[in-house]
Amino acid sequence: MAYDAVVLAGGAARRLDGVDKPMLEVGDRPMLVHVLDAVAAARVRVVVGPRRPIDRDTVWCREDPPGGGPVAGLSAAVPLTDADTVVVLAADLPGIAPAIAPLLDALSPHDVALLVRDGRRNYLAAAWRRDALVSALGRIGEPRGASMRGLIASATVAEVADAGWGDDCDTWSDLAALRDRSSP
Repeated sequence: MAYDAVVLAGGAARRLDGVDKPMLEVGDRPMLVHVLDAVAAARVRVVVGPRRPIDRDTVWCREDPPGGGPVAGLSAAVPLTDADTVVVLAADLPGIAPAIAPLLDALSPHDVALLVRDGRRNYLAAAWRRDALVSALGRIGEPRGASMRGLIASATVAEVADAGWGDDCDTWSDLAALRDRSSP
């Protein structure tokens, strides 16, 4: 299936003392590189956030205003895509690669497919029908500070069981656990 990808990499990482979280290494590579490699088959890979020194073919953009949140990031990135399907990922998901195919497979006939673990939806590990995403963004109004939960409020959702693929890195202990899992 042809798809484009949006990787959201513009957060403040407050719980990580403001470090550049996407560039923290897991398994000898920055988390952002893991995520971009997971969507290597995407026709276009858009990274929302400050430009970083990585060796991957990407389109860079910034949300308006910078730090405006994931909906603002999607609002900036989606116009740079044109595939019928858009994979939306956070930049701190180094184990996301095995989830891409199940997300894409689950999408039809829904508006969005997303990972779910212990009853919690991961809005930043998802595949969207582009027309549904554009429509949802149009309904949300002002994107700054808007919630991802609000974005999918009127969407039809397919839930994909998360086998740990969507484990993110919000704290130093999360990072340590991800690094332990990636060690030989």
